[in-house]
Amino acid sequence: MHSSARSIKHGSFMIERKFEQDPAVVYRAWTHPETKARWFNGPPDKWKEEVREMNVRVGGRDRLVGKFADGSESRFEAQYFEVVPEKRLVYTYDMYWQGKKISVSLATVEFVAAGRGTKLVVVEHGAFLDGYEDAGSRERGTLTLMDNLAREIVHERSEERRVGKECRSRW
Repeated sequence: MHSSARSIKHGSFMIERKFEQDPAVVYRAWTHPETKARWFNGPPDKWKEEVREMNVRVGGRDRLVGKFADGSESRFEAQYFEVVPEKRLVYTYDMYWQGKKISVSLATVEFVAAGRGTKLVVVEHGAFLDGYEDAGSRERGTLTLMDNLAREIVHERSEERRVGKECRSRW
């Protein structure tokens, strides 16, 4: 999986996902720290969050560090270059494994109004460094995160409806 040779390999992917919720809801799930923490993470039975920092603005940074059950550590460090609320995010990020930088990526996320819902378009261009063989794992991981996001949006909307009903019943 890893070698000591200095090298670089490139990979790209695009994922489109349709959500019934409008772009404001999907954008909020991506940019609100507490909400994103519920879906943008490692496998709950194998990974534990150690550090999470998030500042979604041009020049802002995200940082997420976690450890797996076997003690291995992953680190995600991002910087935002464009933030257009409810429309798009453009950021770069570095991934580290056991303290070693394994990749640098450019990511774009578009929140496109589609009827009463949203078409989410995630595009990523990665440079995989010094023998790290991605073999599609970044795309598979992003697909898993999109599944997590979908579950979170449905859960959050059902919570809003529940709280709204409780408030209305008090009046």
